[in-house]
Amino acid sequence: MDSAFLDDRAVIALSGPDARTLLQGLVTNDVEGLTPGTARYAALLSPQGKILFDFLVTEGEGALLIDVARTSRDALLKKLKLYRLRARVEIEARDQLGVFVNLHGHPDNRPTTYAARAVTFADPRLPELGARSIGSVAEMPANLPGPHAWHEHRLALGVPEAGDFGSEKIFALDAGLEELHGVSFTKGCYVGQELTSRMKHRATTRKRILTVTADAALPPNGTLSRGGAEIGEVLSVHGSRAFVLVRMDRLEDASGDVMLDEIPVALHRPAWLAATHGA
Repeated sequence: MDSAFLDDRAVIALSGPDARTLLQGLVTNDVEGLTPGTARYAALLSPQGKILFDFLVTEGEGALLIDVARTSRDALLKKLKLYRLRARVEIEARDQLGVFVNLHGHPDNRPTTYAARAVTFADPRLPELGARSIGSVAEMPANLPGPHAWHEHRLALGVPEAGDFGSEKIFALDAGLEELHGVSFTKGCYVGQELTSRMKHRATTRKRILTVTADAALPPNGTLSRGGAEIGEVLSVHGSRAFVLVRMDRLEDASGDVMLDEIPVALHRPAWLAATHGA
């Protein structure tokens, strides 16, 4: 996968003596053990356990850096500041920083690579998603392509993020955050933790995000059915590919062709998804 500038992502920085403690008490993953060169995938949930925002967290530039969808930046900033209360934390957007994938090459033939000039880490969701970097846009290559090819790669892997989840529509475990290494079941409390833990220990996860593909562009909304029985709904559409939220029990009980409204589609279960349900 080639280098790319993910200009649809933004960076939020949390700095100050209480930054790590604040974030640890809010998000689904354990950030206490975060070190430079590593990252965590995490989400901020509603008190009812549904995803509000998902993001990557790393350490660098003297702060904890949150790599989040640009469309969610302002709302996440507002939410984090709401939770800050009297904590000694500075929370700010760092628009001078950009998010890049698979940086390579040496600027001006210098021995230090572009990746080394940035905060670079392996994407914690899947190794196949490559290396990710957060660095000053002014110091990175100016001619990198945008995010289109990277998103095509992500979609082929069946990895949902950001707008694929919507806002406050999907429980963290239904969304596959456990399999994508975005949830810790050993850390302390966080927003939405009680319901997430209950779903885990009672094995009540019945829905999963899968993908469908078709020979033509898919409609932005629709009902998924198999053999005439409704089994799920469309979450997001990317041309002829879509993420769908599927009731796995209904899928297993039904047989026949899979349709999105009147369009025949092929249903896919990503390889990373735990094989606890068939598709």
